[in-house]
Amino acid sequence: MKICFFGDSFTNGVGDDECLGWVGRACAHQRKAGADLTVYNLGIRGNTSADILGRWQQEARARMAAGEDAKLVFSFGTNDCAKGEDGRARLAQNDRLKNARAILVAAPKLWPTLFVGPLPIAGDLVANKRLSDLSRQIGVFAKAHGVEYLDVFTHMHTNDTWQKECADGDGVHPGSASYQAIADMVCAWDAWQSWFK
Repeated sequence: MKICFFGDSFTNGVGDDECLGWVGRACAHQRKAGADLTVYNLGIRGNTSADILGRWQQEARARMAAGEDAKLVFSFGTNDCAKGEDGRARLAQNDRLKNARAILVAAPKLWPTLFVGPLPIAGDLVANKRLSDLSRQIGVFAKAHGVEYLDVFTHMHTNDTWQKECADGDGVHPGSASYQAIADMVCAWDAWQSWFK
């Protein structure tokens, strides 16, 4: 099985001293359970939904041929809602929703697709209000298009370990314990586990 993970710095695992992030940890768990996996972590620091919309199909097709056992996982939205240079969100709400909808319409037509929701920005109440709304809205879109959705924002934005690790790091990215917590949620998710049965 091949899995392409598309997202941002949280998908990439920035801040993790073990350089695994939640993606590496979740996939390592499945390898230990016997899954034969080829994993492509295509998380790019700073990427918004617009960036991912513009690149995901070409990058997936370069790695996964027709007829292969191949899957897609998306996780984005934090950079969309983060404060830009003008103090407003980097992407307007309509653009955030339009991009998410476009991906959720196209992706499952090509490969089985899952969506892990956006993650919080420690200490940024305004951005986190936007992220809470975006997480809920993406969940609605995902359901409408037959894509299983995992809400990680609700758990992580009040998580003490997340807050502490972000404060101890660069202020935005957590460390190993937080990434492990996200991986644990992914590994306990029925939709994820269904791929390995």
